[in-house]
Amino acid sequence: MLRRRRPLMRAAMVGGGAYMAGKHVQKGREQEAEQNARLDDVESQQAPPAPAAGASPDDLYEQLAKLGELRKQGVLTDAEFEVQKQKLLQSA
Repeated sequence: MLRRRRPLMRAAMVGGGAYMAGKHVQKGREQEAEQNARLDDVESQQAPPAPAAGASPDDLYEQLAKLGELRKQGVLTDAEFEVQKQKLLQSA
């Protein structure tokens, strides 16, 4: 006996599977965007304040000393210290 094919049923199953896969991908993208937003928020809270443009040499020296203290305390790594030091020196 020949079995009848059910193209409508097959199309519904393929379409349903594609819909669920699309929803899964969208959910992953939303979670990644939320995580990136939280990371940006945390990074902005932890960034040391930038010096004002045209800061005096004394202010620059004080800020460099503060960065040195943070490095000695272990708050900043050597690489982070160098990056922040370059930012201070370029803004002066």
